[in-house]
Formats: sequence, structure tokens, C-alpha cells
Amino acid sequence: MNEHDSTRHSEVSALEERLAAVWRAESPRLIARVARLVGDLSAAEDIAQDAFVAAIEKWRVEGLPPQPAAWLHRTARYLAIDRIRRQDAQQAKYRQLAARSDVVQPPEELPSDATLADDLLGLIFMACHPVLSADARSALTLKLVCGLTTEEVARALLTAQATVAQRIVRAKRTLRAANVTFELPEQTERARRLQAVREVIYLLFNEGYAATSGAQWTRNDLCHEAQRLARTLAALTPNDTETLGLLALLEIQASRLAARTDSSGNQVLLMDQDRDRWDHLLIRRGLALVDRIEHLGGSSGCYALQAAIAACHARATHAESTDWEQIAALYDALAQINPSPVVELNRALAVSRAYGPAEGLALLTPLMGQPVMAGYHLLPAAAADLSCLAGEHQHARDLFLEAAAAAPNQRERTALQRRAAECLNHIAITVPPRDLHQSDLRDELP
Repeated sequence: MNEHDSTRHSEVSALEERLAAVWRAESPRLIARVARLVGDLSAAEDIAQDAFVAAIEKWRVEGLPPQPAAWLHRTARYLAIDRIRRQDAQQAKYRQLAARSDVVQPPEELPSDATLADDLLGLIFMACHPVLSADARSALTLKLVCGLTTEEVARALLTAQATVAQRIVRAKRTLRAANVTFELPEQTERARRLQAVREVIYLLFNEGYAATSGAQWTRNDLCHEAQRLARTLAALTPNDTETLGLLALLEIQASRLAARTDSSGNQVLLMDQDRDRWDHLLIRRGLALVDRIEHLGGSSGCYALQAAIAACHARATHAESTDWEQIAALYDALAQINPSPVVELNRALAVSRAYGPAEGLALLTPLMGQPVMAGYHLLPAAAADLSCLAGEHQHARDLFLEAAAAAPNQRERTALQRRAAECLNHIAITVPPRDLHQSDLRDELP
């Protein structure tokens, strides 16, 4: 390959990466906005994909426009209106939409964050309709709102890919058959869906905080989207302590985003983070919400408990001053109301900090044989960490390599391989694998 061909190849590769990044970032909001217009999830997905195909064809020739997201949203809106126009039964709706089409709005202007947050929240309420099972709601919303592939959704839910694919298809059919529309429901109906909506926002943030796959350790865009949605939901339900707990948890967790990676994008775990890099405005917001929950009478719900755990970390000015006994006690309470293998994994790590690695391993060992945890790389990673603390370096090395082989995220895989190499030199690793404490939010899945 000559120099010209090499340069051209690099330019094409860079464009393809940028196109993939634009789609990954914009597809959930694009689908949400179109779903508001056409009222059908499958149709919204089709239109969003058609808009992106049109974008690819144009941008490969002309290059990316200054605001590719705005171009996608405008094109998708035109396609949606055209689809409605061609449906004879919806002529009145077409005329109404056409009357307020983008001629009123500058062609390259992207809707505001508030508008897009409202669209996404409406999509979440639609996908969280009680007509769907809890499993179907989780799978559908991870696919639509997080923009994950079916394989990535399966990994996040610790479920077979074929099972997840069937759930998503059936969920769309069920919504269509039930004539479920895109809406922010009235107060009574909203309350029925609130727990499911909280769960989805929780999952959305978790996917951003520790990406299921790809080359990047975090996806800040998803974290910020989840925060916006949680703030909107809290404004709709200002005295709901679990919604306030969810928002408090996300604000405190998001405060650590800048400190979770180094200048090369490699992970920096909780105990090694420079706490001066934490966003103390977000911490103050989160702690104020924790105080408000107490003022409202307190809560023993899942989100409020996890917010209390996050608050323990946020209040510690140094890693060494963390109140691990309090965190372990909070995990004990969480395990009582929401027993799951991942909660138990988190509890084991907290107990090991408070009372020693042997105590943590005693809680962790029973999890190793559970089928639902097969292939869940954080389990052998956690066991490796505690084995290191107990001085069992050879066993820890084997476990770190097992975890690295199963890790879907490239950055995480590299970090686990590095830990395995460190075990050869008998370097004790004294930080938990990944920032698991109340940050591996998948423990809220049913």
C-alpha cells in the first residue's frame, strides 16, 4: 500500500469510527423523538435507521456536516412526516405536524436538552407499560434507550442472546397490539410505572459508568442523559424518596467520572482516584438529596440505600478514612430487601474491607457455582482481588486471567491482564476490581 492509499484508508477508517460514534450517541434520542411523532416503536426504529442510512450515503461523499446530530434529527422528522402523510387514515395528524415542521426552526438547530430528555422519558414510560413483563421492559429499554446491541443487552442482563432477542420482538408486538401510545401518563398511571422507569434510568447510567463493551471505560453521554432523566423524574415526583434516592445516587456517582480514567483513558479505581478531581458540586447535590430523604422520613428502598453507600464514599476525604463498617452494614440491609448474586458480590467486597479478606471470601465462594454468574467476569475478578489480599497470589493470577478472558470491555480486559502479571511478582493488589460498590448498578435487575 503506497502512501496515498494509506492516507485514504486512514481517512475512511476515521470517518467510519465517527459515523459509528454519532449513531451510538444519537440513536436513542432519535428513536424517542420519532416515536413521539408516529407512536410506534418498530416504525420509529425503522425511520431512525433510514435517516442514518441516508446520512452515511451523503457524508461518505461530502464529509460530516458541522452538526451531524441536528442533520439526523431533521431528516428523521421529515421521514416521519412523510410516513404519516402516506397513511390515509392519519391525514389530519399529518397536516398538524406539517404546520409546525422545521421551516419554523433553523435547519441545523438541535432540540434542547430538556426537549430531548422529555422525549426519552416518554419513550421510557412507553416501554415500561405494565402490559409488559419486567424482563421484557428491561430488555426493550436497554436496546432502545441505551442503544445497545442485542448481544450487549444479553450480557448486561446475564441472559442468553436468543432469549433477549425474543423478549424484544415480543415486547414490541405486545405494545402494538395493546395500542400503547407515546406519552407521559397521568399521575395515577405514572405511579404504576414509576419503579420500572427508575430501573431503566438506573441501567442507562450504569451502561455509561462502566461500558458493557467497546474500547472506552466509560460513556459520559449516557451518564449525563440518565442524570437529566432522573432530574426530570424527580421534578415530577418531588416527595418520592426512592426517586430522590436514585437521583442522589447518580449525582454522587457522576461526580467521580473525571477521576475514573487517566490521561490515556485507562481505568483508575475508587481507592486510587484523585479526590480533588471529583465534582464537588454534584457531591453537594447528592448529599442534599440524601438529607432530604431523611427529612421526608427516610427510606429503606434499594435506591435510597445505595445513595447512602455512595454518600459514605463521598464524605471520605481520603480513601483510608472510608467507613467500611457502615458500608458493609448498608449492604447487609440491601441484601435483605433485594437479594441477588451481584448484591452479594458487592457485600463480600465491602465486608472484606471492613473485616478482612477471609470474611469476604466466605461470602464470595458460594457465588462461584451459581449458573446465573457463569461468564460474569467481575466474579472471578473479585475473588482474585480477595485472594491477593489473603496472600494467595498464584490462585489470584489464574482468576485474573479467567476474568480477563471473559471481560467484554477492552480497557477492562487490559487492566485485568496487568493485574495477573503483577501477581507473578507477588505485588498485592489492594483495590477492588472495578468500582463495584454501588456502581455496578445491574444488581437492581429482577
